[in-house]
Amino acid sequence: MLPFENNKRANPTGTSNAELSLAEPGMYQLDITLKRGHNLAARDRRGTSDPYVKFKIGGKEVFRSKTIHKNLNPVWEEKTSIMIEHLREQLYIKVFDYDFGLQDDFMGSAFLDLGSLEQNRSTEVTLSLKDPHYADQDLGTILLSVLLTPKEQQREGFQTQSIRLSDLHRKAQLWRGIVSVTLIEGRELKAMDPNGLSDPYVKFRLGHQKYKSKIMPKTLNPQWREQFDLHLYEERGGIIDITVWDKDAGKKDDFIGRCQVDLSTLSKEQTHKLELPLEEGEGFLVLLVTLTASAAVSIADLPINALEDLKEQEEILKRYSLVRMFHNMKDVGFLQVKVIRAEGLMAADVTGKSDPFCVVELNNDRLLTHTVYKNLNPEWNKIFTFNIKDIHSVLEVTVYDEDRDRSADFLGKVAIPLLSIQNGEQKAYVLKNKQLTGPTKGVIYLEIDVIFNAVKASFRTLMPKEQKYIEEENRISKQLLLRNFMRMKRCVMVLVNAAYYINSCFDWDSPPRSLAAFVLFLFVTWNFELYMIPLTLLLLLVWNYFLIISGKDNRQRDTVVEDMLEDEEEEDDRDDKDSEKKGFMNKLYAIQEVCVSVQNILDEVASFGERIKNTFNWTVPFLSWLAIVALCVFTVILYFTPLRYIVLVWGINKFTKKLRSPYAIDNNEVLDFLSRVPSDVQLVQYQELKHDPTHSPSKRKKNNPG
Repeated sequence: MLPFENNKRANPTGTSNAELSLAEPGMYQLDITLKRGHNLAARDRRGTSDPYVKFKIGGKEVFRSKTIHKNLNPVWEEKTSIMIEHLREQLYIKVFDYDFGLQDDFMGSAFLDLGSLEQNRSTEVTLSLKDPHYADQDLGTILLSVLLTPKEQQREGFQTQSIRLSDLHRKAQLWRGIVSVTLIEGRELKAMDPNGLSDPYVKFRLGHQKYKSKIMPKTLNPQWREQFDLHLYEERGGIIDITVWDKDAGKKDDFIGRCQVDLSTLSKEQTHKLELPLEEGEGFLVLLVTLTASAAVSIADLPINALEDLKEQEEILKRYSLVRMFHNMKDVGFLQVKVIRAEGLMAADVTGKSDPFCVVELNNDRLLTHTVYKNLNPEWNKIFTFNIKDIHSVLEVTVYDEDRDRSADFLGKVAIPLLSIQNGEQKAYVLKNKQLTGPTKGVIYLEIDVIFNAVKASFRTLMPKEQKYIEEENRISKQLLLRNFMRMKRCVMVLVNAAYYINSCFDWDSPPRSLAAFVLFLFVTWNFELYMIPLTLLLLLVWNYFLIISGKDNRQRDTVVEDMLEDEEEEDDRDDKDSEKKGFMNKLYAIQEVCVSVQNILDEVASFGERIKNTFNWTVPFLSWLAIVALCVFTVILYFTPLRYIVLVWGINKFTKKLRSPYAIDNNEVLDFLSRVPSDVQLVQYQELKHDPTHSPSKRKKNNPG
């Protein structure tokens, strides 16, 4: 049963909307592709501009494009989808020149009469830009591609339910297959830097899905060896657009070349090695592309329950039993999520109501419920099922308010690590803000079941973590920069304090302590063997385990919670008010990338130290037990095996790895393991808030969560 239907009115292709009655209200979806501009007006002193485009309907801004720097013939190729209630409304297009720290310059405007568009047919429209004060002035043109599709009108008198099929949430539909892409290497790329080299990276796009590779510095023959998956929605395939860029610090990145992969020409269930020449540039890209059938994802109404059907439940348990531990190692487990209802949601509309729908995400898998109109206590009663590829994934459930004339409004969110789920228990989860640092208004009722194979999950822990390709870009944030600095400072201070402690032993500040340390040093040095290193770590894990079960848990999170609550009110919405109030941050545009890099490095260093601490603190028992098993194995190997044999095996494996598997993706098992351990920030985000029905969420907002 497909949960998504595209209801269309009977309107023959090619029929103008002018022939229809515009007085009759209706729901229409307007899909717009902002393609490019031509001969735009120069607004900067150097005879160029930094143009961006705004779309408005009914006085409300519904879209803003990215800024193309120093170009009078910009190419955007950006898509948006807008819900239209009346065709008498006009689409107002305004073009501005972006100025750092100053008022943006007007570059022209145009109107698109929606009533003149043909329904169910994609049309290219060229609009001439004009200035109302200087009507005779030629300000260039804007090229759009528009598609107007009628929708079934929902009556407000009934508690009806509909599916939002805008391009914004197209990623939530059921996909028909998975495209597995491995970016191997580039060959003979074009030199873009004065040193005769480039710093290349690659961008992939399939529909709304995007992926960006890592940057390979100073090379024309980069070796990426990155793997990622994209969802395939079209039965006939699709086209992956690929562009290669040269990274330049402090200025616009240079374009190296582009190519495409037509998936309709590739056979399924087979790996294809592709050597793609770059158009508009030089060189080649080498890819491995595999098309596979869709993973087991589904949406059903509440009475249809896979785990209550004894036969199906037995099949699922058998699939993930220990007997099949080495069968299909990527299929780690099964997740079933029942989205039952929500209560006390925030009123997002002027009528004091909301039109809530729910998005359920597991890594890059996204599904959504229908919309319940004009209701603050919606009931969805939907069941979602997912295949689990990594047991350390986090289930994210977000509630939005559907708006017909602009993007959806955020109402609340919860993040639930799969390993923290208690099967078959219906729970009320307090909705959190966007940063997951504190409560917002409302609760959502979920019932979740997780079935997984522990052996497969353990092996998967030592493999690279799946990257999310739907993520917001990092931006400069004073609070975030300060918080990351404080986190890293705490990690560094642990090492500094340890060094002071050791130095105090050398200085005999405390004679008994120094004497004990001296005796221990002589004993360990005289009797030291290599196996004692993992044995010491093993004993530390066991010691902390017994401390925890004996009730002497000394793990602290208070400082991190306070840090995060300080920037709870900081929102990332890029609305028009922020863009017009150009403050100090916009003047730092030239060093923005450096600041973001420093901010991210601080986060990575701090997270690394916190993850090591949380491994020994038994924050995630599954991972701590896995560490104990690994350390036991290492201790036994190091005890019975001479070091030269271990180094010999390690060296032979490293030297022959590429010969045995030329396209193998390099990874570090220890770093992959640590990437699954949550940092202190993630612990706060995943912390479940207690539902107190006697207090309103607005009163709880300033309290410490949980």
